[in-house]
Amino acid sequence: MGLMKRLIRMRSSNLKVLITSATLDGDKVSKFFFDCPLLTVPGKLYPVEILYSNERPKSYLESCLKTAIDIHTKEPEGDVLIFMTGQDDIEKLVSKLEEKVYNLEEGSCMDAVVLPLHGSLPPELQVRVFSRPPPNCRRFIAATNIAETSLTVDGVVYVIDSGYVKQRQYNPSTGMYSLDVVQISKVQANQRAGRAGRTRPGKCYRLYTSMDYQEDLLDVTVPEIQRSSLAGSVLYLKSLDLPDIDILRFDFLDPPTSESLEDALKQLYLIDAIDENGSITKIGQTMAELPLEPSLSRTLIEANEYGCISHALTVAAMLSAETTLLPGRRKNADKKRKHRPVDPPDGSGWGDHIQLLQIFELWDQENYDVNWCKDRDLQVRGMLFVKDVRKQLCQIMQKIAKGSLDVWTSRNQKESRAEYWNLRKALCVGYANQLAERMIHHNGYRTLSFKPQVVQVHPSSVMKPDEDGKFADYVVYHELITTSRPFMRNVCAVQVEWVMPILNKVKNLNVNKLSGGSADLTSEPMEGNVKDSLKKEDGGTTPTLDGHDNKIQAARERFLARKGKK
Repeated sequence: MGLMKRLIRMRSSNLKVLITSATLDGDKVSKFFFDCPLLTVPGKLYPVEILYSNERPKSYLESCLKTAIDIHTKEPEGDVLIFMTGQDDIEKLVSKLEEKVYNLEEGSCMDAVVLPLHGSLPPELQVRVFSRPPPNCRRFIAATNIAETSLTVDGVVYVIDSGYVKQRQYNPSTGMYSLDVVQISKVQANQRAGRAGRTRPGKCYRLYTSMDYQEDLLDVTVPEIQRSSLAGSVLYLKSLDLPDIDILRFDFLDPPTSESLEDALKQLYLIDAIDENGSITKIGQTMAELPLEPSLSRTLIEANEYGCISHALTVAAMLSAETTLLPGRRKNADKKRKHRPVDPPDGSGWGDHIQLLQIFELWDQENYDVNWCKDRDLQVRGMLFVKDVRKQLCQIMQKIAKGSLDVWTSRNQKESRAEYWNLRKALCVGYANQLAERMIHHNGYRTLSFKPQVVQVHPSSVMKPDEDGKFADYVVYHELITTSRPFMRNVCAVQVEWVMPILNKVKNLNVNKLSGGSADLTSEPMEGNVKDSLKKEDGGTTPTLDGHDNKIQAARERFLARKGKK
């Protein structure tokens, strides 16, 4: 939108732009584009009666269950759409609702079928919600916010709105993503209610009070640009190579915080996408052409130099999967199985990136048999998506690839070790802004970012400790997430000699120069030593180091201290 606004200023006499959207805030867009005319085209919607709760329920799951049964026993025919926060809640509700319906007195009400609807559901199960139910049968559809705007289910007359949604949010201060259950906005509440009035008059049961709606709910949903990492967006703006663009002062429709923009600039500098003056590099231009997040794009380019581009393509595709490839095995699923699922490969002890590579290579050897995935508890839809992504990446990388792009499995252990070494080295360069150093006395880690955090390796990781029970001294991670505590997810061990040149890059970094503005402008100084803001493990304060060379030396000394204890 900001680029379009620039273009309109330059060509206001002969450029006409039409912006259409079903959910955009028209008044805000009109004001952004110089108070341009606004045309509203109302859709056909039947009346929807809004029914509020008298108070906030202690458990929205139990309240959804009770409301669903009340509708089933008291209201005339019509399907029920129930908005839940995620897969776990949906599965619990489906199980309990099926049990409740089964235990109703026979003949007291019509039959019912309960269907889940969420992104992790296989396509063949998702399409069931579009099939008409048998005569004298009501459908209950328990769905995530995928049913708010992405699709319309005919026959829905009743909507149960829990008032919550699960939202992924990025914190630039910590570099962490969190998946939080948050209150919906008024816009989302109205979208949900509208699902009940598509084919005939309906009812929406809101499991919160009218006062909650008026006073607690935000008017609109927080824009994605304000809760996501902006490294990819900033890289795109830099790739346009427009000399007068200052990232920190760019005119966004929904302006992100300056902290988010600075975080993105620092990330791009560390992975060589921009130089110390903020100009995009040749590497950055190549990265911008790849449909991947910057860290993965940088990894591919480096892997191309190390002769392991085929392996890196596979890892990049696996990490781009929409859904988790290795879900936790559920008790109910295990009870239904005749045979125990086959264990996946172990990543040769190096970590999760190597495991993802090994999984895909084994699947390739089985000619992409979906039953092979099912036997190993791998999500078929996710794996097929990975296969398609890898094929697309191969087509893009063909022009610059220095080796074969075909899936290739090593013939012996020595070859595998050499290839994994090169792949890990490429990952270290690509994830230069996502490094962590193990603490001396235990397996906790400190991130080597501009604002260090104490984190743990995610329990699902396959990275193995050494004979003394210690993890690798340095690791890269794909993302930081916060659940019960901060975790690194998708972790891979790297070598200290690969890490030191990266630490050396933060010297004399000026964020205003990176932005494209004047270096003379005052900006928040870079945090000196990434350890300075943390406490020592024994409770004391980490001493401040005078020079940058001392910081590098301190990291070496910590590394040698750990080696000496082994």
